[in-house]
Amino acid sequence: MSYVTEFPAATPEDTRLHFLNRLRVETDCADVHHAITHQEQDFVLLHVVGTETMFARRHLPGAIHLPHVQITAERMQAWPDGTLFVVYCAGPHCNGADRAALKLASLGLPVKIMIGGITGWEDEGYAYAQGEA
Repeated sequence: MSYVTEFPAATPEDTRLHFLNRLRVETDCADVHHAITHQEQDFVLLHVVGTETMFARRHLPGAIHLPHVQITAERMQAWPDGTLFVVYCAGPHCNGADRAALKLASLGLPVKIMIGGITGWEDEGYAYAQGEA
């Protein structure tokens, strides 16, 4: 028996539910880029780490700089109820997006993490924006 088969595979239904749930809380760089470049952005994109200087140097087009430590119920009232937030951070080595998603969900707000973050965006070859939001 190999390490692959040591634990039996999940049922197709359990597998379907697993991936459905992942897609409900995650998106990726390609999907975000497509939405931005095709004027289909139906979410607020939040850059949730770093300083204003770091944000000004490099961020995703249309992103708003809102570090996870600044996410509060009062601050989030700036957006209408039901707004979907997509959060990203530096990349797989950073947990800022996880922290932001946890805060937003704890406030009762819909949120997805853009997996890959800035590193993933760069790996895909997508252009960055510069300057202030």
